[in-house]
Amino acid sequence: MIDGVVELPDGRRVRGTGLRRPRRDAPAPDFAVYLLGRDPRVPDWEYQWVRWRDFRLPDSTDQAVAALRETHARAESERVEIACGGGVGRTGTAMAVLAVMSGVAPDDAVAWVRRNYHPRAVETRRQRRWVEDVLATTTGGPTG
Repeated sequence: MIDGVVELPDGRRVRGTGLRRPRRDAPAPDFAVYLLGRDPRVPDWEYQWVRWRDFRLPDSTDQAVAALRETHARAESERVEIACGGGVGRTGTAMAVLAVMSGVAPDDAVAWVRRNYHPRAVETRRQRRWVEDVLATTTGGPTG
């Protein structure tokens, strides 16, 4: 992993980060998803904002899953990024869902993202349960 970029099992790449971290030399994304309590109002590139407060779950599971599906689809040919404040809990939770969309077994998603993105990804018990629930209740699985 270079500067938060994770290669998913299907070869797509997604950069996970925290908005409180300096961007340094990381190239600007073509598309980003921000998992935050309020809209970050980023003027420099296309993004979706999912209302998702720190240490909690997204206000709308449907909106979060739709944003992650778009992220996964766009990662095939575009530079995409997922970010929350610190880049660990909410971002890691989203990365776990993306991992399943890319071929990781649902019961290995949290362990996979901890190995491949951040060792503390998916910080809370509720976030782990949300990953399991999303994967169990999404019609046809998270990809469709």
